[in-house]
Amino acid sequence: MPDYRIIVDLSDRQLHLLDGNIVVQSYPVGIGKMVTQTPTGEYTIINKQPNPGGPFGAFWMGLSKPHYGIHGTNDPSSIGHVVSHGCIRMFNDDVLALAKIVPINTRVTIRP
Repeated sequence: MPDYRIIVDLSDRQLHLLDGNIVVQSYPVGIGKMVTQTPTGEYTIINKQPNPGGPFGAFWMGLSKPHYGIHGTNDPSSIGHVVSHGCIRMFNDDVLALAKIVPINTRVTIRP
């Protein structure tokens, strides 16, 4: 049984999917602006929703910190940049691939 967890490195704007202590996939992400920084800490994925609409792209995974999540984007040029209101943005293809793998209650560590 896989032991998936996610680590988001804000400094290099990467989301890493781990199985145990092994990185199995890494994705570029867009993160929060200076005024609306992505919060660091330990969270879990509490809900998942395909096609949430608006700027959230193809998929939304809500975090245990209210109003924050990992989601797709309708602006792929924003990936890799400091642009969001605190959420973690991914390319739509990447967020769909990740959402297929990780279940609700997956641990998400966001570090500076």
